[in-house]
Amino acid sequence: MRRRRSGLNFGRQKKKVNMSVVKEVCVWIIEIAITLLVAFTLVYFVGLRTSVVGQSMAETLNGGDEILVNRFIYKVTDPRPNDVIVFLPNGNEKSHYYIKRVIAVPGDTLQIKNGEVYVNGELFTEDVDVAQMEDAGLAAEEITLGEDEYFVLGDNRNNSEDSRYANIGNIKKEYIIGKVWFRVAPFKDFGFL
Repeated sequence: MRRRRSGLNFGRQKKKVNMSVVKEVCVWIIEIAITLLVAFTLVYFVGLRTSVVGQSMAETLNGGDEILVNRFIYKVTDPRPNDVIVFLPNGNEKSHYYIKRVIAVPGDTLQIKNGEVYVNGELFTEDVDVAQMEDAGLAAEEITLGEDEYFVLGDNRNNSEDSRYANIGNIKKEYIIGKVWFRVAPFKDFGFL
């Protein structure tokens, strides 16, 4: 007569854990975590993507262009003359982003005379070719910027809503989102600014 063994046999056979599979899974988890960290850092500090609205920055940027904005740079440095910046006018978060060129920085005195910009008494040196301005707006009189104010103009000077007008005025640093640094569309203009 045969004797029957009692119970199931689960605990009696030990299976060996394949350590090479465990190591590979751990490596994958670490690689995914690093990739997510790098992606989050790029998106948070640099990766703001926005579209240009209107023609106020033509020839440099045109309406519909897709750009990337470096949001980190102005946490460690201040905007400089000729930087192209993205900002919210008067901090209005419901507004679209405005894109303009910095002309004057805190402490500067500026005035627009005969269609030309003068900063601290000297003709402003432009990085791009621009037309003479037909309307000096608020800058027809001398303006001295406060300690956290910037004066900005669009490159299409006669078709730009910028610091010359009271509804925009001088831009406070806290309203500046970042610096335009790369155009992603249209593809024919793809590249750094």
